[in-house]
Amino acid sequence: MYKINSPFVLWFTGMSGAGKTTLTTVCTSVLCHDVEILDGDLLRAMLPQKLGFSVEDRTLHMRRVGVLALDFFRQGKIVLVALISPLRDIRDEIRLNFPKGQFLEVYCQCAFKVLAARDTKGLYAKALAGEIKNFTGVDSPYEPPDSPEILVHTAYQTIEESTAIIFRELEILGLITKEGC
Repeated sequence: MYKINSPFVLWFTGMSGAGKTTLTTVCTSVLCHDVEILDGDLLRAMLPQKLGFSVEDRTLHMRRVGVLALDFFRQGKIVLVALISPLRDIRDEIRLNFPKGQFLEVYCQCAFKVLAARDTKGLYAKALAGEIKNFTGVDSPYEPPDSPEILVHTAYQTIEESTAIIFRELEILGLITKEGC
């Protein structure tokens, strides 16, 4: 278990199926603090004004999630965001709202071939067949971070290995300390 030294935001980004939601869930179970998970898929369904997947709608959705993350952060909570967030400039824009060192981008890197193979919902197959439009990584771009604070390779790392990398970096940055709660 870990003690929190300062509130922070972990913004998990990566393509569909890269492990963002899984990692946020595992990280939450290890932290001894009030943690708020903002999952892009759940928020998209719950927030008013249903959005599509155009660049404009994705931009609006990312900004909405950024505002929610900032509100929870200001309340002193740890915020874990699981959101494809395909546009680098919008992620960078959101980062500017947080104190330096308290917004960390976690890039869940995974090869397209692996993502398509592990796709339980069949979304990649539908997108490749033209049945789904504006699908990130198929006919809509995904811009990986230039220099994320944390990089996990979910194609070949176990969930435990990826989680260990995340927590090691949080310790190095002084945001958490390993101890009992």
